Amino acid sequence: MPIAHFIEYLSLEKKYSPHTTRAYQDDLISFQNFCNRTFGHQQLATVNYAQIRSWIVEMVQQKIANRTINRKISSLKTFYKFLVKTKQLKESPLIGHKALKVSKRVQVPFSKKEIDEVIDNLSHNDDFETVRNKLMVELLYSTGMRRSELIEVKKEDVNLSNATLKVLGKRNKERYIPLLNSVQKTLQEYLKKRNEIVTNNVCLFITKKGNKTYPNLVYRIINDYFSSVSSKVKKSPHVIRHSFATHLLNEGADLNSVKELLGHSSLASTQIYTHSSLNEIKKVYNQAHPRSIKT
Repeated sequence: MPIAHFIEYLSLEKKYSPHTTRAYQDDLISFQNFCNRTFGHQQLATVNYAQIRSWIVEMVQQKIANRTINRKISSLKTFYKFLVKTKQLKESPLIGHKALKVSKRVQVPFSKKEIDEVIDNLSHNDDFETVRNKLMVELLYSTGMRRSELIEVKKEDVNLSNATLKVLGKRNKERYIPLLNSVQKTLQEYLKKRNEIVTNNVCLFITKKGNKTYPNLVYRIINDYFSSVSSKVKKSPHVIRHSFATHLLNEGADLNSVKELLGHSSLASTQIYTHSSLNEIKKVYNQAHPRSIKT
């Protein structure tokens, strides 16, 4: 079955995460179900662009966001590229497809004050969960790592003598991130608390019952703490990652360095964070340029 072979290819050859491969699989099955429902039983390898277009029209009528539709069609594109690569198809039916227009989403980062307030609020208690949650916030903000990366960090990935943290990113790509002195201090405090819990779990972050933390828990922790200091609509681990990149760029960090710290494969991915720095750049420009009118 082409879908099964494709998912195997993504998992074993492309080294995509289980979460990513599941998303591809869901999109393909969704399209397969549409084909079965609309055209009778239809092999994906034999569909034409008009049939794919019908799926797009149906999703638009269902008021599915253009961004989501584009993601689903991107999954199809990758699938058909695989069929062409493996000589199961001569040409992709999506070869001339143009993505639907989407409005640019401007992520509003947390301010330094908001992040400092959350960390300060977490410094008043020293029970296991509070220290763990403080370390989560500090690591997310000081390293810019993704939520999925944070969850997968192992105890052995922490090197306090070298003040570095090994992070396993997308496609199993490793990167080493320096640890700030303040983070090292919280890490040491957390490890003492963690060692008091009986568990065989190798992950750095665990629950008080010794189980591995999970995505919803991390999201809930971040959302709850930042809700008390910020009125921003979105309060998530990704916004902290966005804040990390934005604050570094505002302070004059090199774009390539930020790219490496974030674990991006290309500068194009990192450049989405530069728009937040434009106001800061304009401010510096207006203050420094000799022709600027000072007010």
